[in-house]
Amino acid sequence: MNHDHVLMGVVGRPHGVRGLVHVHSYTAVAEDLATYDGLVDDLGRPWRLSWQGNGVARLCDARGNAIESREAAQQMVNRKLYVPRASLPEPDQDEFYFADLVGLEAREQGMERVIGRVAAVHDYGAGTSLEIEGAGGHLLLPFTQACVPVVDVRGGRITVCVPDEIEVPVECFPGAAGQGDGP
Repeated sequence: MNHDHVLMGVVGRPHGVRGLVHVHSYTAVAEDLATYDGLVDDLGRPWRLSWQGNGVARLCDARGNAIESREAAQQMVNRKLYVPRASLPEPDQDEFYFADLVGLEAREQGMERVIGRVAAVHDYGAGTSLEIEGAGGHLLLPFTQACVPVVDVRGGRITVCVPDEIEVPVECFPGAAGQGDGP
């Protein structure tokens, strides 16, 4: 999707057999996702959403035809939902949309050396990360205060602090050696 649309939700697993789906809304108030005009998926197809319960919604296409079966709902799993940027309120002075980060110059903290540009913002459920594309290839950084201490959208840059190393305890990986599955 292009920069004139902002990711506002993702369709999750089906709910029941009548075409309802779980929807993860990125709006401050989840129910607000249904109020935006111009909701489209990542293929550019328009949708209307109506909430049927806590996090469960019915999706209707541009003609008003609802998804009616579990099989059709399954086809929508992981479909991203976007709204036109123009339909969103302008953020406050210290706020921004994740979409605003894409394209910003990434400078290394303390050295002011440009290491690349933000190519994408990812959220796989365990926290947001930034993909920085530069001469050295791609770098994936957690979007935390420690790794990205300065975000200056108006100035067109972020400041990053690349960790020397990242430690992940063995117990974070099921079935890893030493977890009772070996000799």
